[in-house]
Amino acid sequence: MTAVAAQGSVAAANDPGLAAVAELRALSKTYFKPDGSIMVEALKAIDVSIMRGEYVAIMGSSGSGKSTLMNVLGCLDRPTSGEYLLDGKDVARMPDDELSEYRGRKIGFVFQAFNLIPQLTVLENVAVPLFYQGLKKAEREERSSAMLGLVGLDDRLDHRPRELSGGQQQRVAIARALVTNPVVLMADEPTGNLDSRTGLQILELFEGLHSKGMTIIMVTNDDSIAERCRRVVRLKDGVVEFDRLQANRNQATAEPTLI
Repeated sequence: MTAVAAQGSVAAANDPGLAAVAELRALSKTYFKPDGSIMVEALKAIDVSIMRGEYVAIMGSSGSGKSTLMNVLGCLDRPTSGEYLLDGKDVARMPDDELSEYRGRKIGFVFQAFNLIPQLTVLENVAVPLFYQGLKKAEREERSSAMLGLVGLDDRLDHRPRELSGGQQQRVAIARALVTNPVVLMADEPTGNLDSRTGLQILELFEGLHSKGMTIIMVTNDDSIAERCRRVVRLKDGVVEFDRLQANRNQATAEPTLI
């Protein structure tokens, strides 16, 4: 996979075979006070394109706009102006019901806090997104079991989250994010609740997924984590401070390393 880099942006205009999974065009997000006056301009006319198969770190200090950017990319928040094309479709003005269904098919989320349902088994947790897509139980279980095998937990299908380590719970969350075959995996500080050794193993799992073609967007404040990504987008005061491709010094080239 190749990309064409330019200072402040990465574009694919010279490579017609390279598709943008997420494309922001002059996108802004403004939060208003109850009286209608501007409280904060979180994002200011941002132009960013993320290509299929990229591994991108989004960075920035508190108040930089990185969390807002992640929420907009994840279709959890709407822009005030501009366009957002997710897998070629403008979702910025999409009706809520349609947006929710489209987000569920196109995006897989991995959060710092795992967000597993304690009353459900590991297999049932992974199958939750497929339930909302209306799949029959047999197909839900088959696909969920396959994803748990991918992350090395096929021997934990009937366990509850409380019976797993933190690293195992995060792997369940990754399996759940992948079970819908999304076009992009979005991770918000996915190692933040893990010790350094387990966090490294989760990062190696992400790198293994990326080596197989998965598009990954990760929010992180850790420079050492960002160095493992193929591209770094850093925000400051609501604008892109820099957007840089970098060498994959730590990029996995084989199967994911499993905990």
